[in-house]
Amino acid sequence: MDLKLSHCFLAVDDHDKAVAFYRDVLGFEVRNDVGFEGMRWVTVGAPSQPDVDIVLEPPAASPDISPADRQAIAELMAKGMLGRLVIATDDCDATYKQIHASGAEAIQEPMDQPYGVRDCAFRDPAGNMLRFTQARPR
Repeated sequence: MDLKLSHCFLAVDDHDKAVAFYRDVLGFEVRNDVGFEGMRWVTVGAPSQPDVDIVLEPPAASPDISPADRQAIAELMAKGMLGRLVIATDDCDATYKQIHASGAEAIQEPMDQPYGVRDCAFRDPAGNMLRFTQARPR
């Protein structure tokens, strides 16, 4: 069996802001932009990984979601507790400087971790946590 990651999903509450961040700040390409029944899904990804897509989806995209669940999702998004990605970089410090210069919300400056990486962290415009990790030489 040959299994590979194909898509991952992040909830965003403003697709235009999310696209500007992922495309203009991170350099990802926009691969698809689809509207359906008043909702929007945008697929982005790193040019170096054409077979892995990040789908920026509306929060609570299911039409069967209850009002209470919709409210709970909105509250978790506001706290930045719904989504997260770990993105590999070959230069954590340069990545931090570039993203920080864009005005993105920094969570953690670059630091060496005891598990063998140097990483930093930011929030995207919807509050999702993105960690940028660089493997340290062994």
